[in-house]
Amino acid sequence: MITVIEQAVQARLVATAPKVETVPVTLCYDRSDPFAVRMAFPAPATLEGVEVSWTFARELLRSGLIRPSGQGDVRVRPYDGDRTTIEFHAPEGVAIVLMATAELQRFLRRSAEVVSPGHEHLYLDMDHSLAELMRGPR
Repeated sequence: MITVIEQAVQARLVATAPKVETVPVTLCYDRSDPFAVRMAFPAPATLEGVEVSWTFARELLRSGLIRPSGQGDVRVRPYDGDRTTIEFHAPEGVAIVLMATAELQRFLRRSAEVVSPGHEHLYLDMDHSLAELMRGPR
């Protein structure tokens, strides 16, 4: 049984490092963290010159395809019929990417095959999470 989904997609960067317009982005869903999705940007697309990953709620991505969603560091909203805007807010500034809505929908469908929306709680490893919490900072 598949427990991790990774999907490469193209993103058009609206606000980013100079000379980078379209970059490959990797979307990842892991059943061991069932409420979250991860979006990784390659080093050439970042101000620091290292790969940067953002982790946020799968539900935020899902709802953002339909209506503006999010109030924190990640915000998702429809742009037009074919594209979705994702904003990443950090102390260094804001990065805005446009992604094909169809690709995001495909990724969400694939993630739903791993863990159906509404059933994420069944895949939480509470013992492991509690042990990590009790271990404290490293």
